[in-house]
Order: sequence, then C-alpha cells, then structure tokens
Amino acid sequence: MEANTAHRGQAGTLESMDCLVVIEASDTDRIIEITGPAASRFRVPMEQKINEALDELGASEPVRVNVQDNGALDIVLGARVEAAYNRYRGCAE
Repeated sequence: MEANTAHRGQAGTLESMDCLVVIEASDTDRIIEITGPAASRFRVPMEQKINEALDELGASEPVRVNVQDNGALDIVLGARVEAAYNRYRGCAE
C-alpha cells in the first residue's frame, strides 16, 4: 500500500548553508532520509535534531522526512522541520 502523498509539507531551499525538508505521510514508522555532501558525517546529530523538533511539535503520526542538506546549521534544520511539519498539518505560517 502506498503512502497518502496528498498531505505534504515543504520548507527551505537548496542554497548553500540551507536545507530542503519535505514531510509526507508514511504507512509504517517515522522514516528519515538525509542526502547532501556532509550527510554521512553528520547523519546521527541531524536525525536527533529532526526527531527532537518533531517530538516538540507533538508529531505522533508516521511520517517520511526527506532532507536535502547543503550545510545548514542545527537551528536552521530545526526551523525547516518545524515549518515543513506545520505545512504538512495544514497550518501554513
């Protein structure tokens, strides 16, 4: 069964020092996918930041989080996840 992609939230850009975060429904658990030049070196702290941001927002439903990172700082990643999740839930800014 395929995830319902009608609900989707996106925030950020592909510019240097930023990241593009896309959040969609998932059929199973919370899935985090990270791509970018430093993804292999910083995957664990990035996953922690993403999970922390979603937990603070009360995200309990299964979602797929796709992050295309281009050197975003921790605070930028958290803000992008928050904005994308709010858009996913229909609370755009």
